Amino acid sequence: MRLTVIGCSGSIPGPESPASCYLLEAEGFRLLVDLGNGAIGALQRHASLYEIDAVCLSHLHADHCLDLCPYWVARNYGPDGAYPPIPVYGPEGTASRMAQAYGLDENPGMTRAFSFATLAPGTCQIGPFDVTLARMNHPVETFGFRFRCGNRSVAYSADTGESPALVELARGADLLLCEATFLTMPGLPPDLHLTARQAAEHAARASAAQLVLTHLPPWNDPARTTEEAAEVAFGGTIVRATSGQSFDLR
Repeated sequence: MRLTVIGCSGSIPGPESPASCYLLEAEGFRLLVDLGNGAIGALQRHASLYEIDAVCLSHLHADHCLDLCPYWVARNYGPDGAYPPIPVYGPEGTASRMAQAYGLDENPGMTRAFSFATLAPGTCQIGPFDVTLARMNHPVETFGFRFRCGNRSVAYSADTGESPALVELARGADLLLCEATFLTMPGLPPDLHLTARQAAEHAARASAAQLVLTHLPPWNDPARTTEEAAEVAFGGTIVRATSGQSFDLR
């Protein structure tokens, strides 16, 4: 299994990275996990737009889904004409929301390029990945994921405040890709995002082998993010995500 960080900027694209987007590959299958604003450009450094097999959207905030709009253009008006639809997994209402985002009539909306499937807590199969889903602690319906292929697993927090469900998703995972939007300070809003320290605490409670900090707003001090996470007694390695970075899990 291979994970490539396409975008890891939190809330908005930054000068060094698009918003959230991750390419997960195994057994020749390419899955995009989130497709935030700015990601479709950076994605093309790592994969052809016409060799993606499926898209999985954790929630419908723009920094996690909005580049489905230019992807719809690419799949409808590519050099060889329209391409066959690929699956897009997302929360309830994804097809309608994305049609509205591009100003399309909801029927057919984007369905000539994408076949939409509604996510729910539990388990499902996406290509070679056994996927476990749980709702996260965020103002809109948001799913965290655990992707398993063979004996390797990656957990992804999406956006969340503190969440026991995230700890269970990440239990014993080879890698936890976890949001670290906030730096520790007084008056942070609850049930919205994690600090880097809280991300490391979740990884420690889950006994994950590696923590990759992501969803990093461009206005934060990257060194402080790393320092806060390192203050936690976590037995695994901690990495701050950067666009273009890959992790091979063998």
